[in-house]
Amino acid sequence: MKLSSHKQQVNGLPVSINDIRDKYFEDIPLTPEEEKALKNFDKYRMEYLNAAPNEEIFEKRYLELQAKANLSAYTDFLNINTDTI
Repeated sequence: MKLSSHKQQVNGLPVSINDIRDKYFEDIPLTPEEEKALKNFDKYRMEYLNAAPNEEIFEKRYLELQAKANLSAYTDFLNINTDTI
């Protein structure tokens, strides 16, 4: 059992975007749903950061996205709408 998959079973937190990234880098196959969430998050991240009008807001958004990638369930990014950025 890989460390990241064991971590998920122990801490009871939802599977996050960063957990999926860990699986990817450990060469563990991703489900189609996980792949879609990862792709959507990456697109959202780029559009959200690029829309920041200045460096101060960019830095705040960057920290916000780090937290979301670590703590939010990856399923939150399955149907994300980037049109509202």
